[in-house]
Formats: sequence, C-alpha cells, structure tokens
Amino acid sequence: MSAISTYVPIFAMFIVAFAIGLGFLAVAIFLGPKRLSKEKLDPFDCGNPPLGTPYVPISIKYYIVAILFILFDVEALFLYVWAIIFKDLGLFGFIEMMAFILVLVLGLAYVWKKGALEWV
Repeated sequence: MSAISTYVPIFAMFIVAFAIGLGFLAVAIFLGPKRLSKEKLDPFDCGNPPLGTPYVPISIKYYIVAILFILFDVEALFLYVWAIIFKDLGLFGFIEMMAFILVLVLGLAYVWKKGALEWV
C-alpha cells in the first residue's frame, strides 16, 4: 500500500465537505429571498445601533503584550515537553533548557525595564 493511497480517504472527506459547504451556499444564494433594507445592511452589534467610526486606534502596548503572551505561552509548551523527557535528555538537555530559560528571563527583564508591561 503506497503512502498516497493512505491519504485518499482524507482528501475525499475534504472534497465532500467543501462540496457540501458550496452547495449550501449556492442554495441560499439562488433560493433565498433578496429583500435588502437599511437595517439588514447595517452591522449588527448586540442590537444596539452603531455609533461613531469602527476604526478605533489601539495602543501599540496592546500588541506588545499580545506578542509577549504568545512568547511565554510557547515557553510553557517547551517546558512541559522538556519535563516529560527530562531523564532521557540528561545533563545536556538540562543545560540547554537553562540556557533557553536564561534568554527568556533576560528578554523579560528587558521588556520590563523598557516599560512594555505598563498599562498606564
């Protein structure tokens, strides 16, 4: 049995799912009512009428905190995997992980000193 024939059922499932989605969309477009009004074209926001512009400037600190969250989330993932195979890695794995943690701590100290974690 070849490697490609192993994946044929998965590809078939994706094609069928895509075809079903397109079919439902086509039925809605061709058979659905086309009564457009101002209320239907307005964006829906919890039943409240939209006020002001939808483009609100967001502070760059929000994005910095989001990137830092992702960074330390990935760190937690690496630490979890490392803890599972800790005995198999031995001293070399321990030294490598301590170097990784040192780089992250230095990065955290840097962004803390720069004030990236301040919300004021």
